[in-house]
Amino acid sequence: MTVENVRRGPDGAEEPGFGHKPVLLKETIGSLNIRPDGIYVDGTLGGGGHAYEVLRQLDEGRLIGIDQDADAIKAATKRLEEFGSRVTIVRSNYESIAGVLDRLGIGKVDGIYLDLGVSSYQLDTAQRGFTYREEDAPLDMRMDQRGERTAADLLNTYGEEELSRILWEYGEERFSRRIAANIVKARQKKPIETAGELVRIIRASIPMKMQASGGHPAKRTFQALRIELNQELAVLERSIDVMIGCLKPKGRLSIITFHSLEDRIVKNRFRENENPCQCPPGFPVCVCGKVSRGRVVTRKPVLPSPEETEENKRAKSAKLRVFERIGE
Repeated sequence: MTVENVRRGPDGAEEPGFGHKPVLLKETIGSLNIRPDGIYVDGTLGGGGHAYEVLRQLDEGRLIGIDQDADAIKAATKRLEEFGSRVTIVRSNYESIAGVLDRLGIGKVDGIYLDLGVSSYQLDTAQRGFTYREEDAPLDMRMDQRGERTAADLLNTYGEEELSRILWEYGEERFSRRIAANIVKARQKKPIETAGELVRIIRASIPMKMQASGGHPAKRTFQALRIELNQELAVLERSIDVMIGCLKPKGRLSIITFHSLEDRIVKNRFRENENPCQCPPGFPVCVCGKVSRGRVVTRKPVLPSPEETEENKRAKSAKLRVFERIGE
């Protein structure tokens, strides 16, 4: 996730697009132990902010940038054009990393990193449908706009129980049942199509005294719908082991998360890859045959500095965890 800074061209005019001030930039770059001749993968390329700093440290090395968002691909291509053939940009989801590397003729790599969540550009571009602050914004929320299903489709087709489950599990919304019931009631009159319509339903479902604290009352619902639509947690869960398998010995996987659900998955998958043994605690020797794939570098997550969170409010919830591969 990046903070949206204003970019200016040679004439001083503002240039729209992705910001280029990534969260936990110094910490992420440092965590990768970059070799000048190494091969690195940015699995969530965005506007290319992290990638730019990695490429600056490469001589004979190479960076593969992956993103499913066409706007991100366009912005990063422009941002990184000075590095020429040292960077290859692929429109895909990071869960397809093994296939991407295979098609490029690359075996193992020296490092992989992810910057999860929604970019400032996506949040600030109303037509992308991620924001609850624009009354007429469509309920889109597709990370990859090649997909046919939108958040509006979920709202207007999912059953009440399923909607309630999603809001509770992915948004940790305590009023999930009431919101789901009111969504179903409202859509019987007309389909729910805009952010404003959904926000009004949410506000009517949450007691006023509860709306006075904890931020915008629609924040958790919008997060839950985005996660469900893009299958963000499922993709992360099934991708971590694959990414570790793509690393060379001493290669590192660095992941920045922005909410507790993501962080829990990363922490647990890293821990299980470090210590996969399933033998009962009392066994004198391991007999299950499961071998450690590496070590967790960050016993506690790396957090942004107070200076960074002051400058970029969206960095406040960021956490960085790092895993290092060992030999086969």
